[in-house]
Amino acid sequence: MQAFLQKELREWTGNAKGDVLGGCVSAFSVIPEVIGFTIVAGVDPILGLYTSIAFLILMSFFGGRPAVVSAGAGSMAIVVVALIRDYGLPYLFAAVLLAGIIQVILGLCRIGNLLKYVPNSVVVGFSDALAIIIFKSQVKNCFQYMGSTASSVIKMLAFIAIGLLVIYLFPRVTKAVPSTLVSIVVVALIGVAVGAVSGGNADVTMISDLGNLKAVWPAVQLPQVPFDIETLKIIFPYAISLAFVGLLETMLTTRVVDGMTNSSSNKNRECCAQGLGNLVCGFIGAMPGCAMMGQAIANVESGGRGRLSTLVSGVLLACLLSFGSAVLGAVPLAALIAVMIYVSITTFDWKNLVGMVKNRDLKSVLETIVTVVTVILVVATSNFAYGVAAGLVLSFVFWLFTRS
Repeated sequence: MQAFLQKELREWTGNAKGDVLGGCVSAFSVIPEVIGFTIVAGVDPILGLYTSIAFLILMSFFGGRPAVVSAGAGSMAIVVVALIRDYGLPYLFAAVLLAGIIQVILGLCRIGNLLKYVPNSVVVGFSDALAIIIFKSQVKNCFQYMGSTASSVIKMLAFIAIGLLVIYLFPRVTKAVPSTLVSIVVVALIGVAVGAVSGGNADVTMISDLGNLKAVWPAVQLPQVPFDIETLKIIFPYAISLAFVGLLETMLTTRVVDGMTNSSSNKNRECCAQGLGNLVCGFIGAMPGCAMMGQAIANVESGGRGRLSTLVSGVLLACLLSFGSAVLGAVPLAALIAVMIYVSITTFDWKNLVGMVKNRDLKSVLETIVTVVTVILVVATSNFAYGVAAGLVLSFVFWLFTRS
């Protein structure tokens, strides 16, 4: 017990400065992604932000992998599109609640131990596909929100370029403050200055323009659906999908963060914590959630290592929604696009790409095929489960082939 408490204390206090700075960056990086995913699902953006606050705060205390950012992820939103369209939000909340129960049970059954059997070629394919999806989403955001006038287009592209320049050049000055956070501040200040010169209108899309970002805090209640066998028949398939997709993405994200930080994590504890997060979201009427690799990498790259980083992120996000609309209104979307482009570049495994070209032995060729198939299926379907499942099957087939 004493060793456990000492470990917990280190995870809270061992990297306070880096955790606070990393948490600030990840709070801002969550907003545009979550809003985009709620739009895909066809729900009010505020529901995804409720999920993000709940997950960030809960995972800080109960999660098994410090510094992993969990929020309203796109892979979960895709699963429930048909459910929301055909049956409405109450059935979504019921499915989220049931998914949470299933995840807790799976965590107690120690399903996290199975992660060690996932081949590295599948993990690389997962992260590379995510990098491509993140980059594609930022290109889409750029074209969607750059405006129709020449002035707004030029400003959007200029702000993104400035943001990237700050991210890559500021570390040459100092690494005491994460360049991603400095980039957001610099672009926001330039946006304010341009707006002042232009008579109060910078003519660029701000975060606050993306949707309702002012919170009216939800009530805690059971989903308003009949609790009978017919409801169970409707929500059970979606709940199973949510549970496994969420755990799969979370487990692979924790593995990547383990590698980035040269540390280990408690996968089974993380599974139970994810289930707790979805249980809470079901009760408060929010979207399902899981770990978000891009935002987790942004947190780690910005200095986040411990539990304080995600707590800071969750509390800051709650404050921004409660009374920080002026702050959100001062941050151009271009600033976050620049951060996420940087995240996509750092997420992609460039060394492995070079190894694919250089290594020509049978084992390397088969691993390359697994990685490429995983990437193609994930990017083509926007569903991580399909790509990872195909990668696992291929890995098993190739293992049998090399053993024979």
